[in-house]
Amino acid sequence: MAADLAWPLRHRRALRQAMRGGLVSHAFRERLMMAVTAVNQCRYCSYFHAQESLRAGLPPDEIRQLLDGNVNQAPAEELPALLYAQHWAESNGRPDPAVRQQLLDSYGQERTEAIETVLHMIRTGNLLGNTTDWLLHKLSFGRMGGVKRKK
Repeated sequence: MAADLAWPLRHRRALRQAMRGGLVSHAFRERLMMAVTAVNQCRYCSYFHAQESLRAGLPPDEIRQLLDGNVNQAPAEELPALLYAQHWAESNGRPDPAVRQQLLDSYGQERTEAIETVLHMIRTGNLLGNTTDWLLHKLSFGRMGGVKRKK
């Protein structure tokens, strides 16, 4: 997790380019983030990116489907990247080289790097959110499970 948390700090330039550049539109970025979040099941990221997706113009039905892991309503030109995003998340950020090559063939080097930057960014958020939930669970379980009854 430490490497994932340090990644954004080491790649600030790539983050700025992915967020502000024309390589990945706001709507495309939100679709990618929800594809990864659907795999990682971070409730905080699901909520936040559903709201951001609405702001980016995605219809509510598509947002629901993306959060369920279904990318069928996405634009056809984004489908290879969304399927890659799911694979990327399922493989813990270590995609099969042949699958990555398909992404490169579809989008080229520069856009592939921007897409992967978005994936790294949401992975970091998912890890933080899920770790927070784990800690909250441990803290609350100790309180609820620690109640002793008088004999």
